[in-house]
Amino acid sequence: MVNDPASRLATAPDAFRPRPGSPPVAWRVSEGLVAYEAAVAEMEARAEAIRSGASPECVWLLEHPALYTAGTSAREGDLVEPGRFPVHRTGRGGQFTYHGPGQRVAYVMLDLARRRTDLRAYVAALEAWIIATLDAFNVRGERREDRVGVWVRRPGKGEGAEDKIAAIGIRVRRWVSFHGISLNVEPDLSHFSGIVPCGIRGHGVTSLVDLGHLVSLPEVDMHLRAAFEPIFGETVLVP
Repeated sequence: MVNDPASRLATAPDAFRPRPGSPPVAWRVSEGLVAYEAAVAEMEARAEAIRSGASPECVWLLEHPALYTAGTSAREGDLVEPGRFPVHRTGRGGQFTYHGPGQRVAYVMLDLARRRTDLRAYVAALEAWIIATLDAFNVRGERREDRVGVWVRRPGKGEGAEDKIAAIGIRVRRWVSFHGISLNVEPDLSHFSGIVPCGIRGHGVTSLVDLGHLVSLPEVDMHLRAAFEPIFGETVLVP
């Protein structure tokens, strides 16, 4: 019996592997802070190159400077402090979210036509990837049917309390995905107070460090890659 949760997912309904013979997914990690506008421009260009067959699929790990992004469903009333950080309007799905130092953003550019043209299944696969990554740190991440993202129960905060540890916001163009996930490793959690994160009231946010796991971004990256491959297929590290 296989006990590794990521390995179990390779044959689970959440698996989102490509057709046999597909090239490995390029795995890229950027050092330092990457400007949001530059990242979006690069993602859009890469997504088009993937669609045309000029470039392989890609996962891009990075950090952004402190900022808020507004998805296609964002409500203006959820921007609590408009002048606190730059606000970027973006074409991804979802509402307001925060990005900043200490948060691992993973932009996932996959050709879903080589996998499954099922957006609900794709989001479930992203959630499964995050949950398997958290399991490596003995953190139990959970999904919720009525809210996208990954959640952690916080019994010490009261009955039924739970915090969000990872957000998901995707965009798909001609069945190539971009945007992706953000996992809170060690961000300044007070920065989330300038918005209603993902439009969800009544719940908080947390991070690995907030939960008592003093881990580095490279360590998190290692486990993200290990959890990604059983679900989405082989990767190859690129500059």
